[in-house]
Amino acid sequence: MLVRGIRGAVTVDENTPEAIFRATRQLMETLIMRNDLDVNHVASVLLTMTPDLNADFPAKAVRSIEGWQWVPLMCATEISVPGAMPLCIRVLVHVNTEKSQQDIQHVYLGDAVRLRPDVADAK
Repeated sequence: MLVRGIRGAVTVDENTPEAIFRATRQLMETLIMRNDLDVNHVASVLLTMTPDLNADFPAKAVRSIEGWQWVPLMCATEISVPGAMPLCIRVLVHVNTEKSQQDIQHVYLGDAVRLRPDVADAK
């Protein structure tokens, strides 16, 4: 098996714990489904949020998914680039898989589809 990265992003309407939890969970559940992920093959997950999001940790939503409480998770603040998309949560999942790069389904939801329109419409 090879280690592959699966990317994704989602936007929220407001900086609240509920909005961060709900959006992160939706992003992860979609990513898991589209890639038919087995949590036992996941090495780690990196989550970032834009600087305007600080009401809670997105890792809480990932840990709430059955089996994912044992996966190493790390949260960080996204680089504050002028004009960058606001209110955005990004994820990078490191997974051991036999899939090729072309078979990986990256997931972009909400306004985040504008970040990668080339892969957001893959499914």
